[in-house]
Amino acid sequence: MGELFLVPTPIGNLGDMTFRAVDTLNEVDLILAEDTRTSGKLLNHYQISTPMQAFHMHNEHRKLEGVVKKLTSGMKIALICDAGTPGISDPGFLLVRGALSLDIKVRCLPGPTAMIPALVQSGMACDRFVFEGFLPPKKGRNKRLENLRDENRTLIFYESPHKLLKSLTQFSEIFGPDRVVSVSRELSKVFEETYRGTLNEALNHFNDHLLKGEFVICVSGSQKK
Repeated sequence: MGELFLVPTPIGNLGDMTFRAVDTLNEVDLILAEDTRTSGKLLNHYQISTPMQAFHMHNEHRKLEGVVKKLTSGMKIALICDAGTPGISDPGFLLVRGALSLDIKVRCLPGPTAMIPALVQSGMACDRFVFEGFLPPKKGRNKRLENLRDENRTLIFYESPHKLLKSLTQFSEIFGPDRVVSVSRELSKVFEETYRGTLNEALNHFNDHLLKGEFVICVSGSQKK
């Protein structure tokens, strides 16, 4: 049997790549990448010449069987995504489940993920938290938030720039305008920024300062008992 390695990649700053991640990507037989163009820049930077193939949300069901066959034949394969840890709001779950069902060894290297630095620097309770990732784009969005209204743990969401105001508005309507929020963007990059305040204050701020980049939103838990 081969082995499947889940290898985290930097969320922005290339210096966050670990020595072990570089060694692993050099040693495996094949790298599966969410976007070969994005990952190609990373591999070139670290002079990694391992063969690479695309493996993403649009083809993972179709390619899953073939990848598992490669693993059962003895190949060592690494899975990487554009940024962060595979499987966290990125492809990875299906492949891990398929490999484990055949007793193929799966190893996940520790490494970057956007939610942890955003949470720790938010100033909110980080001993217990709920990671929601990206909300449904349309159907089921309000229901998901309604179910979280009385959650007393810190809530963490990922959001794209064009839906930031929509999410903050819904949070304010459902959680209340005085709930505390921390909004981080461009984590580990040159223009990294975090805004902290109430949901009402955040809405006013981002109405005037709508910015680019991927966002991590931390919302304080409900104080209801």
